[in-house]
Amino acid sequence: MTQLQGLSVLVVEDEGSVALLIEDMLQDLGCEIVASVARLAEALKVAATAEVDLAVLDVNLDGQPVFPVAELLRERQIPLVFSTGYGTSGLPREFSSHPVLCKPFSMTELQQTVALALRR
Repeated sequence: MTQLQGLSVLVVEDEGSVALLIEDMLQDLGCEIVASVARLAEALKVAATAEVDLAVLDVNLDGQPVFPVAELLRERQIPLVFSTGYGTSGLPREFSSHPVLCKPFSMTELQQTVALALRR
């Protein structure tokens, strides 16, 4: 059992295979995937109402930045982790303090980054 056991997670990722990989890793860590969405409009709807403990957000959703979703989650005081191939340089200043997973990442890196987000 990990410290993440029972954690409810929203996954926002536009690449299907990457989304499945993240979901599998989180489930292996004991998390429950509440929703997994690939498009900005759907992510905004889910982020506004879903009962989640954490969100993992791909920075770029089919050419659209995920930051409106991040802002909504931040207003709801839901911890979040950004997932990106661009590193921290791809984040606006207002989100630079949030944990970032640089793609590709391992399960250990995911676990450590989620734990960091939860401690914030």
